This record gives sequence, C-alpha cells and structure tokens, in this order.
Amino acid sequence: MILRRVIEHVKAQNWTAVALDFVIVVVGVFIGIQVANWNERQADARLGEDYVNRLTRDLEENLAGVKAQNAYYTAVLESILRTDALLSEADPDPRTLIINAYRGTEVVYTAPVRATWDQIVSSGHLGLLPQAAVETGLSQYYAFDTVQDVYQVSLNSDYRAVVRRIIPVSMQVEMREKCSDARDAMGFIVGFVPRCEFDSAPAELEAVAAALKTDPAVAATLRYHYSNAVSATLNLDSVEISLENALAALGAPAHSRGAAP
Repeated sequence: MILRRVIEHVKAQNWTAVALDFVIVVVGVFIGIQVANWNERQADARLGEDYVNRLTRDLEENLAGVKAQNAYYTAVLESILRTDALLSEADPDPRTLIINAYRGTEVVYTAPVRATWDQIVSSGHLGLLPQAAVETGLSQYYAFDTVQDVYQVSLNSDYRAVVRRIIPVSMQVEMREKCSDARDAMGFIVGFVPRCEFDSAPAELEAVAAALKTDPAVAATLRYHYSNAVSATLNLDSVEISLENALAALGAPAHSRGAAP
C-alpha cells in the first residue's frame, strides 16, 4: 500500500508527500527493529531468570551433598585418629580397634547435579547468567569434580587395601549390615551410627585385632592415609565456600543454601 502511494506521489511530482512517505517507512522500520530487539531482550531475561532459578536449585542440592560428604570424611578422619591411638596401646579393646580401623577405610561419593549447567554451556547462554556468578568459579567447579577426586584417592588408599585384607569377609559383612551409616534429614550419609554391635566370637575379634596391631603395613599406610583424609576435608571445605559464593552471586538467600530444593 505504501509503495503504491509513493509511486502515485512520484508520478504527481508531489515531493513533499514522497518525503513524508519515506519518513513513515524509515520510522516504521526503526520501530519494528526496536520492538523486535525489546522482545528478544525480554525473552533472554525470562530465559536467564529460569536458568538462575534452576541452577540455584542444583547448586543448593550440590552444597547439601558436599556438606554431608565433608561431615562423613570428618568422621572417617576421627576413626583414623582413634585407630592410630589404639595401635599405640598395649592391650586395646579388640572390637573397638576393628571398628575404627574399618571405618577409617570408608568412602562416599554423591555426583553433582549438573544438567542445568551443561544446558547453559551447550546453548552458549553463559552471558544470561549474572557475571559475578560465573566469575566466582562456577566453570572451574563443574570442570573438575573435586568430590570425586577425594573419593578416588580414598578408594585407592593402600591403608584401605591392607585393612580389608586382614578383616575377614564375614566380619565386614556383619559391620556393613549392623553398623549402618548415619544419614541427615535429606538422606545424605554424614557419618557413622554411634553404636556398632555385630556378632563375632571373642577369640575371632582378638585374632583380627592382633593381626591389625602386629602387621607393620597397617601403621605405615595409616600415616599416609591420615594425610589424605585431612586433605579431603580441606578440599571439601573449599568446595563448600565456592558453592556458597556462587549461590550468593545468584541471589540465593543465605538461609536456603544447602537446604533441600
């Protein structure tokens, strides 16, 4: 319609009308572009808000998991220290030595929730997140699974191998079945139940405890295992701090961090 009108105005040499039509076209195109850009910005803002909400839920769940695993490895560290002390005693209680020696070998791992982050990265939408959140180390957190590294180091410990070679399978089964792990309200494993009671004859307990006490490999590997356990808790402390900072940058309330989403 506008083109027909312009042609008619040209034929009639009505240059004022032609100029006015031109202005109308330019203004219309400009407004159309601005409206399209505004719509795109609004769509990006809505998508960014959705990403922030979903990523916040993921990170809160991850933080709760890391806190639980940190508590667990703290309990493992306590068992390691207790074992070291018992090995130094002349006549340690056999059951207590066995329980602590075994618990010092325990490991736990909960994989981080990362579906939202992977979607954001694969879609090229990192720019839709608050810049501060990305700068707090989210990329590094998701690029390297520190919690899994802690798990693998503990799993491959020489001390774990030595102790579990000494303790009979039947006794390990008893401890696993009757000395269950302690869990928090969210179901995460956070340590060991206070009392560990399992059925074994006194003679068998004394024989296993004696084997643990007299085998030089137990005490030797325990020392290095202790260093790994300390490093585990320190590394998990760092992960907790990184997640806390990321959640703060995303705008999550402090009271909700680490709580169930």
